[in-house]
Amino acid sequence: MKRQVPLIITFIVGVVMVIQYFIPRQPFAGLFDTFNRWFLVIAVFALLLGLLNLLRLHVNKVKKIDKGWGYSVVLLSGLVATIFTGAKWGIGTGTPFNYIFVNIQQPMGATMFALLAFFIASASFRAFRARNIDATLLLVAAIIVMLGRVPIGNILWNKLPLIADWIMTYPNTAGQRAIMIGIALGTVSYSLRVILGIERTYLGGE
Repeated sequence: MKRQVPLIITFIVGVVMVIQYFIPRQPFAGLFDTFNRWFLVIAVFALLLGLLNLLRLHVNKVKKIDKGWGYSVVLLSGLVATIFTGAKWGIGTGTPFNYIFVNIQQPMGATMFALLAFFIASASFRAFRARNIDATLLLVAAIIVMLGRVPIGNILWNKLPLIADWIMTYPNTAGQRAIMIGIALGTVSYSLRVILGIERTYLGGE
């Protein structure tokens, strides 16, 4: 019963959401906004549940002095500090919460995103090895586009920017559209599996 009820609710909601796109009349009209409001309410409770679970995990780690418990202390301290300062003084400009966000949270976020540059460079190095014809074409196209986007490319040959723009406008756009079509088909396929009860991983098993 614990599994059947969520499956039935998922099926009904999924079918109704599909139908309301094709029948813009009552009682289907406006269902998207109604379900969206319900989703926001559920998301708030899910966020609270996630917060409580986070607290439980890290408090237990600190109590047991497990490996990495010091990071748990930092996380819990930051969590308590942001919640307390935000609740007491608000989150506007000049408040302690805003100071923590601007001077701690934003720099750490920027550092994490900066690390992506190294991962992208590493992935590009592996992808651009001319091991076969496809990799060679990718390497040549990448070099042309990179040179066409910087002033030195125009100095080397004034046609490079035009070729780079052509690559980005036509072959690149065609590839992006093919990827988007594949993503759309995959999304539709996965959605049907969820609505029909074939995909049940969201239930925590199977």
